[in-house]
Amino acid sequence: MGGDGVDRRQDRCTAETLRKWVRRAERDSGLRAGLTSSDRDRLKALERENRELQRANEILRKAAAFFAQAELDRRGK
Repeated sequence: MGGDGVDRRQDRCTAETLRKWVRRAERDSGLRAGLTSSDRDRLKALERENRELQRANEILRKAAAFFAQAELDRRGK
């Protein structure tokens, strides 16, 4: 058991996990360079939205091409 009364084996907190938590806390408090947790979450949300919009644009492009071709076919008859 550690001096704080927490059994590290029971928590299964590895040294690497603890280092990651410390680095994240340092970034969030401005002591370390890099994206804060909230900035990283916002970036992920924007990237997800961007992918969705790209998919929607591709669908619209294909639909426009389909209807344009249908109009050409209709005029040719």
